[in-house]
Amino acid sequence: MKVIEHIEKSDTTLFSFEILPPKKGDNIYKIYETIDPLMEYEPAFIDVTYHREEVVYKKRKDDLLERQVVRKRPGTVGITAAIQYKYKIDVIPHIICGGFSKEETENGLLDLNFLGVNNLLVIRGDNMPGEKYFHPEQDGHRYALDLVNQIMELNNGIYLDDEILNSTPTNFSLGVAGYPEKHQESPNMDTDIKFLKMKVDAGAEYIVTQMFFDNQKYYNFVDRCRSAGITVPIIPGLKPVAVKNHMNLLPQVFNIDLPDDLVTAINNCKSNSDVRQVGIEWSIEQAKDLLQNNVPVLHFYTMSKSDNIREIAKAVF
Repeated sequence: MKVIEHIEKSDTTLFSFEILPPKKGDNIYKIYETIDPLMEYEPAFIDVTYHREEVVYKKRKDDLLERQVVRKRPGTVGITAAIQYKYKIDVIPHIICGGFSKEETENGLLDLNFLGVNNLLVIRGDNMPGEKYFHPEQDGHRYALDLVNQIMELNNGIYLDDEILNSTPTNFSLGVAGYPEKHQESPNMDTDIKFLKMKVDAGAEYIVTQMFFDNQKYYNFVDRCRSAGITVPIIPGLKPVAVKNHMNLLPQVFNIDLPDDLVTAINNCKSNSDVRQVGIEWSIEQAKDLLQNNVPVLHFYTMSKSDNIREIAKAVF
């Protein structure tokens, strides 16, 4: 079932979450250990992130450094198929621009289509570690909008090879990312929402937000989207603070603010165990408020650790 169908058929707020692929060397059971404790809360769908390649520099015998591109996590396509097969649940792989040519993207999409995966979250993806600006692959996409357009072409049976006749259309449902506190590369919120609307107009059926810790920022974001003519469901994304260094790490990596009350509570914690409890309680209050405002889905970023998400779900659902 497509995400939009889950939302349209439900008269209550749904539960979903996102996981990371395990690090290279770990097996699929690491994923199952994250998912199993959350299944009793009947998630409507599970997202699987995609981590692009990384660059490392290794010393050669002549003492010079050699640049090598490595993958530190297994592929999202295989993980998506394994989860969908085991749990009989809709799984949403992230499809990114970085690291792929258009041809490689098409091949990956066709693999997903053959596997019966028809939900996608389309994002540009991060810069390569150490790069100040995003650089697409040769003959790759620079923007998520371009990626949305390619997928919609496939949905219309239009492949890159125009010599293919009577091609079978795919049936992908697309979601895209939204930023209640603005994407860090956008000059202002109006510009950010303008480009978001372009992705929706191109075929995206719903929006999943970046994490936020002040619900008013989500509500303001929804209002601005609606004023701009964006009518699709906007799913709030939540991430409980779990360790003390999240206070500095999350704003730096995700370009978000932490409310003063949350920062004070974290500063008063004597251990990461205390921080974890603060994070759980803060997220519970966020979730309850969002539920009262009839959001379509509560979507949680697990970072592949589900014990705190389980406590939140238990208190809310």
